[in-house]
Amino acid sequence: MSTDIKKDWGSPPELPAGDAVNHPSHYTSSPARCECGRTIECIDVVEHMGFCLGNVVKYLWRADNKGAPLQDLEKGLWYLKREIERRKRLGEGK
Repeated sequence: MSTDIKKDWGSPPELPAGDAVNHPSHYTSSPARCECGRTIECIDVVEHMGFCLGNVVKYLWRADNKGAPLQDLEKGLWYLKREIERRKRLGEGK
C-alpha cells in the first residue's frame, strides 16, 4: 500500500463539521492540509504507528483542545514511557 491516501482509499467523504464521532474538533483543529486541501486529522498520522506511539501523538495533538492539557500531556508521557520500556525489553535501540 502506498502512502497516497487518495490513491489507496479514494477521496474521503465530506462529513458535517463538528461530527463528534467521525471527525471530532479536537482532532481536526490542525491548520495542516493535504495536497487536496482537506484538513489532516490525527488519525491520518497515527494509523500508521503502533498503539503506544499512536497514543503519544494523539494526546499531544489534542492537548490544547480538550480542556485538560496537563492530563493529556501526562497520558502521552505514560504511553511514551510504556513504549520505551517495551523496546528495552526487546533489545531495540542499543
